[in-house]
Amino acid sequence: MVRLTGGQIVVEALAQEGVPYIVGIPGHGTLGLSDALIGQDRVKVLQVRHEQAAVHLADGYYRVAGVPLAVYTSIGPGAMNTVIGVASCYVDGIPVLVLTGNSHTHMAGRGVLQEIERAHDANSLAVFEPIAKRIWRPTSVERLPRTLQRAFAEMLTGRRGPVVVDLPMDVQCDSADVELDAPSTYRPIGPVLPEPELIAQAGRLLAGAERPAIVAGGGVIAAEAWAELKALAEHTGAPVVTTMMGKGAFPEDHPLSAFHAGSKGTTCGNALTRDADVLLAVGTRFADETTSSYRQGVTYAIPPTRLIHIDLDPTEIGKNYPVEVGIVADARAGLGALVEWLQANDTPRPYAESPYYAHVKRLREEWLAQVRALAASDHVPVTISRLIAELRAFLDRDAIVLTSSGNVQAQWFQEAMVYEPKTHLTAGGFSTMGWTVPAALGAKLAAPDRQVMGLVGDGDFLMTSQELATAVQYDLPVVYVVANNAGWIAIRDLQAAAYGEERAVGAEFLRGGKPISPDLAALSRAYGCRAERVSAPDEVRPALERAFAAAKPAVVEVIVERGYPLSGSPAVGWWDVPVPTYLAERRARYERERAEER
Repeated sequence: MVRLTGGQIVVEALAQEGVPYIVGIPGHGTLGLSDALIGQDRVKVLQVRHEQAAVHLADGYYRVAGVPLAVYTSIGPGAMNTVIGVASCYVDGIPVLVLTGNSHTHMAGRGVLQEIERAHDANSLAVFEPIAKRIWRPTSVERLPRTLQRAFAEMLTGRRGPVVVDLPMDVQCDSADVELDAPSTYRPIGPVLPEPELIAQAGRLLAGAERPAIVAGGGVIAAEAWAELKALAEHTGAPVVTTMMGKGAFPEDHPLSAFHAGSKGTTCGNALTRDADVLLAVGTRFADETTSSYRQGVTYAIPPTRLIHIDLDPTEIGKNYPVEVGIVADARAGLGALVEWLQANDTPRPYAESPYYAHVKRLREEWLAQVRALAASDHVPVTISRLIAELRAFLDRDAIVLTSSGNVQAQWFQEAMVYEPKTHLTAGGFSTMGWTVPAALGAKLAAPDRQVMGLVGDGDFLMTSQELATAVQYDLPVVYVVANNAGWIAIRDLQAAAYGEERAVGAEFLRGGKPISPDLAALSRAYGCRAERVSAPDEVRPALERAFAAAKPAVVEVIVERGYPLSGSPAVGWWDVPVPTYLAERRARYERERAEER
């Protein structure tokens, strides 16, 4: 045993768990923890300019490295500033250890500086209850080692996610004789294995299918199950579609890739999942955009399609669609068991010779022709579709690209080919604006020798652009491509599409009715980045070449077309956007009048 303060216990636990960085902003609520970081080099301290960015940075790091980081914040506002980042990690299943400062145990409830205490003493943890996988507030230093052990076990097993440990100021500074056990002594090791009989049932369904299809979600990425996924697809001849979180799990230049399904999917993806007689879904929760808001016959027709669903989280199986076979298992273990069963009990299909593959190939080529037509535009300012084509043509095959929300997120997902896992990083179910700029720093820390590009809209960029200062401070040569259309134009476009162009409101940056924007390139140069502004299609690639050659943080501001509908790309599925009754009645009346005129 060794005598340590609470702060020292935290640092020792982080080092023992292999956490390389603790990210955050110190304050009076974390003085004891901050002091314990001095004089050791096993856990490096990274500063950010906003606590939300600390969690996003840790999020990006984990997605590439597979190693969680710790985030630390002071009491009150510092802790509350992490909430968006924690919620984003919770929805996407990303483990992050968040350490927040709080009132001394003997002062709780007195209203110390920045304490939240009217409903309950030192009550900031209540804010995290719906967005963290688990929360703790150890009230003595003796309880801290066990708390940290449980925190790591919770966030790294089962369906992963963020956890919060709230540290009273005196617990950080008090000392006790403690013993820190190795992680393997208190955490289960190994995947959740599938039930063999259920694997046999699923195998028989796939072996007898005429039009099988596979949906791969983020669980395939989390379990690193891409080799098993590819082997299964090639054995059965089943086309593979991926969700937004699953993009990259299957190489999109593979002849069996059908890209995506849902409202932001592809025509071929929707057709193949809709018409499948047997559908295997792995590591996906069937969210509304992936399913075209569950509208029967748009993306899925379950039933009559027979669904096999493999997921680590039993609550997801049968939640949104009835299952023929539901299998609780780690995606890699489940897919691997299916491959083994099929190899032992079923003859591989020479899919390249089958009529079904000819159908898949035709649908795939039709979609690619649509993308090529969008990408061929010479319009000035450049369209986002042409910008994406220029970016994809320039970037390395294993380049890591991050997106947050809006048209650039949807269109990169829909139109850009991704070839390798963990190269498409995006804020998935929470679609968190402000995520890309700091998350890209985490990705670059995890992959210093690879191209890392943040593709972001101007509204998104401005939410966390202060983290360019962090990029410059730590010399992290991320390249940001900012598609500047002077507004949150994805929302304006949605308003126009759902309610009519004249109903768009509150989503454009205007002064006197004309678009207004800061000079984002000049702003970026002020932070110390290399930066330039372009607007024509033929200017994009040379600007990228200069940005990556600079070997320092760089920003390419691209003025893009903002006029609807060239500002985006058409939805291929359906998304449930409610329309006010008075607008629906007005539209119905208009349609009746048009019909009478005809």
